[in-house]
Amino acid sequence: MGGGSSAFAIAEWDGSGNPATKPRLEDIPENCIALVLARLDPTEICKLAGLNQAFRGASSADFIWEVKLPLNYGYIVDQLGDEKVSCLGKKDLYARLCRPNPFDGGTKEIWLDKSTGGVCVSIASKALRITGIDDRRYWNHIPTEESRFKNVAYLHQIWWFEVVGEMEFQFPVGTYSAFFRLHLGRPKKRLGRRVCNLDHIHGWNVKPVQFQLTTSDGQHAVSRLFLDNPGQWVHYHAGDFVVEQPNEPTKIKFSLSQIDCTHTKGGLCLDSVLICPSFLGKGLDYIHR
Repeated sequence: MGGGSSAFAIAEWDGSGNPATKPRLEDIPENCIALVLARLDPTEICKLAGLNQAFRGASSADFIWEVKLPLNYGYIVDQLGDEKVSCLGKKDLYARLCRPNPFDGGTKEIWLDKSTGGVCVSIASKALRITGIDDRRYWNHIPTEESRFKNVAYLHQIWWFEVVGEMEFQFPVGTYSAFFRLHLGRPKKRLGRRVCNLDHIHGWNVKPVQFQLTTSDGQHAVSRLFLDNPGQWVHYHAGDFVVEQPNEPTKIKFSLSQIDCTHTKGGLCLDSVLICPSFLGKGLDYIHR
């Protein structure tokens, strides 16, 4: 007890009898702070940057953010085709890539998961090959705020239902999942409120839809699912694939089809295809086999 009190007294007073100055957060050198921040995830770094000027300055160090960026970030920047992006510091580049970034004529978007740096890509319905899309008796594109692309393909009625998409991209090493984002019924706004027309939904309960995914290195996945949950956007799991060669583009082909011509089907909105790290896909509202 007495020893503890003496130690406290020594810490509080210097040898001349004047109060000693206590160490403060501001006294920690920025390079030491930066070494600590480099071990944290991006969201934790941003929170600590608000503590004081020293932490704010240290949090901007390029070496902290370069390891948070995916190894192929240079390839991603090239896809965007914006020279200004390539001139950004690593912290600003990370922040920019965490926003949706359109490319390929605005038919695709890429972004990083802000917590993990995982690469996510979304492909709009307009970038997919849809059987009968040019015939307005079957399909038409409708504007909506419920899509990141502000537009979805709406199926009125058809016998042969088939949608195919392809993408070649240089993904970082990891396991990825592909999802089709679909909606039974036609959502719209009426007097500022969301309403959904379910009248034209038919044919999806007769036989399941087949989802397929293949890659250029021979990976293949097939699943068959009944479309359900009218009035809600649902991610339907098409399959997973593994990337082992980060410096080589992977060509992915994905499709959904219901080609039993004994009955028609309709009342479906097709928004997009999402490709993301599988651990992020687990947080989606999705259906899988």
